[in-house]
Amino acid sequence: MNNFPSLNCIFAPALSCLCLPMKSPSHLLLEKDIWLKPFASHLVRRYRAAVLKELEIKNGSPTLSDVCNNHLFYGLHQDAEGWVFREKAPAAKQVFLYGDFSYWKIEPRFALHPIGNGDWEIHLPKEFLKHGMLYKLWMVWQDGADERIPAYVRRVVQDEQTKIFSAQVWEPETPYNWKNSAPSQPAHPIIYEAHVGMSGETPAISTYVDFRKNVLPVVKKLGYNTLQLMAIQEHPYYGSFGYQVANFFAPSSRFGTPEELKELVDAAHALSIAVVLDVVHSHSVSNEREGLSRFDGTDHLYFHSGSRGNHPVWNSRCFDYGKNETLTFLLSNLKYWLDEFHFDGFRFDGVTSMAYLNHGIGVDFLEYAQYFDDNVDEDALTYLYLANRLVHQQKDTAFTIAEDVSGLPGLALSAQSQGIGFDYRMSMGIADFWGKLVKKVPFEQWHVGDIFYRLTDKRVEEQVVSYAESHDQAMVGDQTLIFRLIGDKMYDKMSVFTPDLVVDRGIALHKLMVLSTLSLAQGGFLNFMGNEFGHPEWIDFPREGNGWSYQYARRQWNLLKDDTLKYKFLNAFHTEIIQRIVPSGALDETPEPLVRDIENQVLAFSRGNFVFVFNFNLEKSFENFPIYCKSGKYKVLINGDRPEFGGFDRIDERTGYYSVNGILQVYAPAGTAIVFQLEK
Repeated sequence: MNNFPSLNCIFAPALSCLCLPMKSPSHLLLEKDIWLKPFASHLVRRYRAAVLKELEIKNGSPTLSDVCNNHLFYGLHQDAEGWVFREKAPAAKQVFLYGDFSYWKIEPRFALHPIGNGDWEIHLPKEFLKHGMLYKLWMVWQDGADERIPAYVRRVVQDEQTKIFSAQVWEPETPYNWKNSAPSQPAHPIIYEAHVGMSGETPAISTYVDFRKNVLPVVKKLGYNTLQLMAIQEHPYYGSFGYQVANFFAPSSRFGTPEELKELVDAAHALSIAVVLDVVHSHSVSNEREGLSRFDGTDHLYFHSGSRGNHPVWNSRCFDYGKNETLTFLLSNLKYWLDEFHFDGFRFDGVTSMAYLNHGIGVDFLEYAQYFDDNVDEDALTYLYLANRLVHQQKDTAFTIAEDVSGLPGLALSAQSQGIGFDYRMSMGIADFWGKLVKKVPFEQWHVGDIFYRLTDKRVEEQVVSYAESHDQAMVGDQTLIFRLIGDKMYDKMSVFTPDLVVDRGIALHKLMVLSTLSLAQGGFLNFMGNEFGHPEWIDFPREGNGWSYQYARRQWNLLKDDTLKYKFLNAFHTEIIQRIVPSGALDETPEPLVRDIENQVLAFSRGNFVFVFNFNLEKSFENFPIYCKSGKYKVLINGDRPEFGGFDRIDERTGYYSVNGILQVYAPAGTAIVFQLEK
């Protein structure tokens, strides 16, 4: 008999209404992690709070998706008589619509009238508004008035001269005609993280069309099955990398039109590539005229009031997830992106900031009690539960990824198993580990046992997305892995005609780090745009400090076009490992360590019928190195020492490799990885 609390008496009636299995939540999380046992009652309380909030919001409807349709009610829409516009502004005394149609004058005939529940509405004849017109709201409250951009606006544009943002009527005569169905959810999402604006070669803002034509084929050729798009939700400051969102329902007009974004997603689907939106629901920009802050004159319509409503580091507004107005706003936002733009899921940014009242700032999460104390924002966890419920209800092929550095238990576990409901969590510690290793530890001291442990250190009940580096490691103030390995030799020693020991070693280590991260991934894998070929230097968006330059807010694809440069080696190797490992089925198996030779820096492990051998030693090669594995004949699946990968052609792939009595003897050249496959 276990000591877990009984839940049946509490949840049986509620679960039947929720269309969940007629049983209490399983004890999976507690079974997998006995250290959570003292906090069993906390998990029960969280689940109960989430279930009850879902029932409250649904209000008798079958699913959350049935009721989270704020985007269909609020904002500007065409109806049978012309146009209808609605906005929520409980503290407003008067609300006016004004713009091109009124010659930017505030007139009584364009006043909205209250319709209850803090909502305002106006109907206009069809001829008053036309596609492409600009407009705003004039909001009057108790002690002031100012312009506002509607909360549910779907199109915002910036005047090139004045830099002022305005809402834009967007009703093209011909709606976009979708041509391709969404692909199935990938068993292992292999994610190409990308920023449309900085995806071009020229120092300027690139477009959805440019990305579709020039970058999407690269993503397919590399072998990726998932595209993660950043900075899509409209943001006033380009240099925020899209993480200071003002207009949650508006795809950024910097990159083109909504139809061009749809065409990009549609084209990805034609290539069987899922498209995930990097969604920002952790905070909102503090701008008032462009964003939601003090929207109706108060500081608490969607946010916490007072100091709690202001993020101390990001200088942004913090959502109050305990308010139904906030919940339905954000949940409707998720449904909108799924329905209107056919996205296949979301990567939720800043989950740690959401989950804790101190936003996890300066905190080391070392004790389990920290996941259940008074610092936890239980309302935020309820929202994340609801968000995952809605996404999976709305689109059965959709999947969700959480960015969290705290290690919150159950984050990537179904709610029925006492989790929050994400499909994956970002394995952020891996990139930090590689970064610190490169910066602080001489390569001859790299500890292969530590490498294996760090790359497989995860909660057994959860799936993760592993990566050696993302956009975070490439930002100004930091450096990419290849730049840290090679340094300024990237400027004059990358020619194939210029042998250089530092460059050769850097390329070798980069290949080892990326391949080991991919081959030990337990869930998915991620790479930021350009890192596959060792994109040099950092990312720096135009800002006052750099003279508003786009010099580093672009991708130098031209480096790949020059066959005399060594970038081609990294790109070819990256393509090889993605295209061979992912479809092979190796990632379906559990990694099992075979060799952790710390002195010689040789690491070997198996995944099913595959044996991975890494020699992190850059000085010594080893002949007849014994690997203890399944008996049988093996073939070379991946040879990292091929000349086309920047290697030295020291491995004979033509001969068969035999494991006799469970011992496979291999030649492991210095700084090289080999993958063997057992032949049936």
